Amino acid sequence: MEDWILHEVDGGIATITINRPEKKNAMSYKMLADFVAAIKKAGNDDSTRVVILTGTPGSFCAGTDLSDLASVPGESRASTTSTADTSNWWPIIACPKPVIAAVDGPAVGMGAEFTSQCDIRLASTRARFAWNFSQRGLVPDTGAGSWLLPRLIGTSQAFWLLYSGEFISAREAHDLKFVSGVFEPDELLGQAREMAETILQASPFSQQRIKTLVYEGLGIPVEQHMANHAVALAECFRSDDHKEGVASFLERRPAKFTGH
Repeated sequence: MEDWILHEVDGGIATITINRPEKKNAMSYKMLADFVAAIKKAGNDDSTRVVILTGTPGSFCAGTDLSDLASVPGESRASTTSTADTSNWWPIIACPKPVIAAVDGPAVGMGAEFTSQCDIRLASTRARFAWNFSQRGLVPDTGAGSWLLPRLIGTSQAFWLLYSGEFISAREAHDLKFVSGVFEPDELLGQAREMAETILQASPFSQQRIKTLVYEGLGIPVEQHMANHAVALAECFRSDDHKEGVASFLERRPAKFTGH
């Protein structure tokens, strides 16, 4: 089997790399299954606290491999994606760990969708983004472009990107607040790692609940959000991480969080 999806863990940080440079990291159906499995593995791995998602140098993901797509009849393609298992809709969001995208090169179609699902996005100066589905007679294939993207950058800007399928540069993505920082290619992974190490200093117990509250809160009434918030806050008050957070502050020392 090809090593299309690389997964390494170092110091609590998992780096998942899309590794098909000869195809600009375009996704086949088999690759996609491996990709989802890698994200789920990171989410379930107690040694992983933060995830960095990236591609090979100069590429992030060029979208779905059209030659692979052509092998499946059009009327059968929708059946390859089940809506019954919600963890397969947006596996990156379903991952309970913070996920940082480090985008170096084109993120197109499904690749752009993956970046939409990440919690934080960093880009190199050679990164480009395009939701080019309308140019292929499609809607955004994971549903993230039509649901998440308008919430991230506003409906008018999202409509422009979705209707036109035009590429935007890393700087333009930064102006839209879609990416949090733009760096030279040789600095990108270092910056992502530095951000991940900063996240490592805080409580994983609270981070998991923050992620759930934010994403669930995008689609529910405020009354339900506040009910969920009250449950999460009560859980935090009872947690070992909260006790450690208070103790470390009073004792003027770095916290040693356990995620419990």
